[in-house]
Amino acid sequence: MSKKLFTEEEVSILKQNKYVKKVSSKGITYTDEFKRIFIDESNNGKLPRIIFEECGFDIDIIGTQRVKSSADRWRSAFKNGGAVRLIDTRKYNNGRPVEKDLTLEEKYKKLEAKMKLLQAENELLKKLDMIERRVLKKK
Repeated sequence: MSKKLFTEEEVSILKQNKYVKKVSSKGITYTDEFKRIFIDESNNGKLPRIIFEECGFDIDIIGTQRVKSSADRWRSAFKNGGAVRLIDTRKYNNGRPVEKDLTLEEKYKKLEAKMKLLQAENELLKKLDMIERRVLKKK
């Protein structure tokens, strides 16, 4: 992440750009449309700075390092997975398993499996404890 923080005035200027999905004092989230435009223009030989400027961004506000790192990140993502890798999936993938889609029966089976795993772990720990005691007694 860039060390440059945006002022309130800069945030309000950036919010007015149609290619900005979200902006805070710490960072910018660009629209998927802008990322596609960027890749297309970049493949045609345009420099990242020029693409950003043509799309209405003030480089003095954004900073050249942020432009360069965004360009590198998007090019790499596009190269490794095509246009699909440019889509912002944070809204759809927060890393937590979805519980609400499970039926009661599925939830019950899941909890039952978890309980059996914990019981097996407890049994293993008991056996290890017994073995340790035997080894200590022999000494």
